[in-house]
Amino acid sequence: MKMKFKNYFIFILILISLTSSMVLAAGNNKENDAVITILGLAIILLLVRISSLIERFGQPAVLGELLLGIILGNLSLFGFYFFDQFKQNPILLFLSELGVIILLFQIGLESNIQKMKEVGIRAFLVACIGVISPFILGTYIIGPKIFPDLSFNAYLFLGATLTATSVGITARVFQDLKKINIPEAQIVLGAAVIDDVLGLIILAIVSAIVTVGSINIDEIIFISLKALIFLIASVIFGIYSSPYIGKFLSKINTGLGMKYTMAISFCFIFSYLAHKFGLAPIVGAFAAGLVLDPVHFKYFKDPEIIEDIKKEIQALNQKTKEKLLSIVNYHSVHHIEDLIRPTSLLFVPLFFVITGMNVNLSAMLDVSILIQSLIITVIAILSKVVAGLAAGKVNKLLVGFGMVPRGEVGLIFAAIGKNLNVISEEIFSIIVVTVILTTLLTPPILAFILKKNKYNEA
Repeated sequence: MKMKFKNYFIFILILISLTSSMVLAAGNNKENDAVITILGLAIILLLVRISSLIERFGQPAVLGELLLGIILGNLSLFGFYFFDQFKQNPILLFLSELGVIILLFQIGLESNIQKMKEVGIRAFLVACIGVISPFILGTYIIGPKIFPDLSFNAYLFLGATLTATSVGITARVFQDLKKINIPEAQIVLGAAVIDDVLGLIILAIVSAIVTVGSINIDEIIFISLKALIFLIASVIFGIYSSPYIGKFLSKINTGLGMKYTMAISFCFIFSYLAHKFGLAPIVGAFAAGLVLDPVHFKYFKDPEIIEDIKKEIQALNQKTKEKLLSIVNYHSVHHIEDLIRPTSLLFVPLFFVITGMNVNLSAMLDVSILIQSLIITVIAILSKVVAGLAAGKVNKLLVGFGMVPRGEVGLIFAAIGKNLNVISEEIFSIIVVTVILTTLLTPPILAFILKKNKYNEA
């Protein structure tokens, strides 16, 4: 094992050396920006595969990707600046956002709408507690106690930021550990989507209060109804329209290209519609995946390997034939998930690496900021864990911790507060540290709880 890690270390050193020489050769011409971006993308993807070594220690791959991002984003502290240019690179930022959209679409495909219905009430209660608890604690208790000199608007934004839940982080952990269909995972996924909607409503209300000084009840009702209408309409439209769309497209072509195009187009269109309704695109992507069912692709051809196996097993005895058919039919039903997986492997890790790269570790060097961040982090964790109490007869701790990571959603909320000049640089740094800690702590904690309780897929 030591020899293997030594080889990996040597490989990384060679990669960094080659990177430095290529950058020096390329110079600073703007003509080379696209080429440098491609080089950076290639290096990041190679390092992502190396970071998957963390799975050997029983941790989900997403933790390795986040840690890789943090390391690459802070190499400038040691005089290596190559990766700094990618933190705000528009191409990589777009690809990373595309990655989280594909992730939520993939999670929606792997989820079962019937199971989501079964945990609907519990998911709603978990989401409500997971939003109300941190908002009240942040706005009325922790904010005034730790930062007594700030304005009430700053406390409002602190509370709003703490309501966020990054469904991408938690969903990826359940996916990595192949536990996406256990009841706890379904509750967390449902609650995280509802949490996202409620959090965005709170953010819209708080932003309006800060901008115009007040907001009336009509605007609150309008924002809430808009979110609710989108979710209901998208599910109903998707369920009833997708069989007809699938049948129409299959008449043009029954091949894999058309099958893939139908699936990915659903994902992008629903993401766009969610954005137009004022919601996060990931909500639309999840809804698209949730409504697409294997039956909607029944008019398309199976992969050649499945068709070949079906032909060959006809000559086998009945018992063996039935056993092999059940395996083949399973893979046939889940073929659309297999089609999406290569796209996911390319884009999804980028999102977590880029998120990690934008973390500034130098903020932790200020002791006062670090202490305040630790206090806020403890509150941020407890205020979400308590939401698990509404999960019913399941592992409440698993549900509660599933709601903990703030991830990119918390950073978006904080950035909006900063742009409105409500949140200072110091408070922003504290929120960033809190986001880092809640994001990094959650994957290993969830992995530990899952393994300790030896969950099986439902």
